[in-house]
Amino acid sequence: MRIIDDIKLDFQDVLIRPQRSATASRKEVDIIRTFKSRNSNQEWQGVPILAANMDTTGTFSMADSLVNHNMGTCLHKHYSIDDLCEFIKQRTDSHHFFYTLGTGKKDREKLNRVAALVPVNNICIDVANGYTDYFVNRVAEIRAQFPKAILMVGNVCSPEIVQELILQGGADIIKIGIGPGSVCTTRLIAGVGYPQLSAVIECADAAHGLNAHICVDGGCKTPGDVVKAFGAGSDFVMLGGMLAGTDECEGEWEWENDLEWSESKDKPFVAGKIKVNQDGKLKQKKKSLKFYGMSSSAAMNKHNGGVAEYRAAEGEIKRVPYKGPVKDTIHQILGGIRSACAYVGAKTLKDFSKRTTFIKVNRVK
Repeated sequence: MRIIDDIKLDFQDVLIRPQRSATASRKEVDIIRTFKSRNSNQEWQGVPILAANMDTTGTFSMADSLVNHNMGTCLHKHYSIDDLCEFIKQRTDSHHFFYTLGTGKKDREKLNRVAALVPVNNICIDVANGYTDYFVNRVAEIRAQFPKAILMVGNVCSPEIVQELILQGGADIIKIGIGPGSVCTTRLIAGVGYPQLSAVIECADAAHGLNAHICVDGGCKTPGDVVKAFGAGSDFVMLGGMLAGTDECEGEWEWENDLEWSESKDKPFVAGKIKVNQDGKLKQKKKSLKFYGMSSSAAMNKHNGGVAEYRAAEGEIKRVPYKGPVKDTIHQILGGIRSACAYVGAKTLKDFSKRTTFIKVNRVK
């Protein structure tokens, strides 16, 4: 047993210090990035924000909406082969979505069947624990099979394994985050994790030294957290909870009656009548979405027939209020990024981390 004395930081532990800026307006900020992948030698261009490969957020509808903002989506791995192939056939912007799989035999067989029918240009290999020899070997096998695919893999949170996955596994982008997700309980159940800001800083340094990239996965609860992730050196940011509850999500929605309100002299507003559709049925609107981690009992009951006896569920289940179309959430995030760049004098998102100085503070609420 040993203890590392250095204090590690989360997004809530810092703020970004403003500095003299020659950027006159947020409109001048260029938030498009172009990345050349180290091992696949392929190029990715766009706003480097990705929807997480959760079965609520990594949806076809999310991909259709985010591409309008030049963003990407990691599709969840539970779509059928037919549905995936039909979706991919209709796309002319294939670099904006990632095909997701785990490391199991069935996942490999499914990938092989899909790849035999349609091109698979971007692949996300997603596991909870990316520290095993087994995982590194599976990544290397998929790299050998798909030498020209952009390969994003994870999750990990320390620089040594980042370098191994790049050099030995052939990965292009490493997903960073053990336990910081809004519905992840790994830190509570297993006591394992790493403060996300420090993980990003240390892992970005390791990846960039090898001309590879990282993607923050988890820990971003506000647009300011997304900004801090980019400021710390992350190339991509993956979002789950921040996108959950938008129209583009799939899953178990809670509905409520859609009421038509009218003004009253005695009260500011009183309920008038419940709206009805043309067929006479009550008109309802979305109230909240059931949202859960992919290692939760809800996810494992849904997709794996239950929680195996040898493991504990490491995900939370909660309800997320309805947020409307995802474009409203994206507007807030992009506005925050442009504003932060203007505050520090970065004319491009690429230069933002070079202009970022963090100051340690009491946790920001």
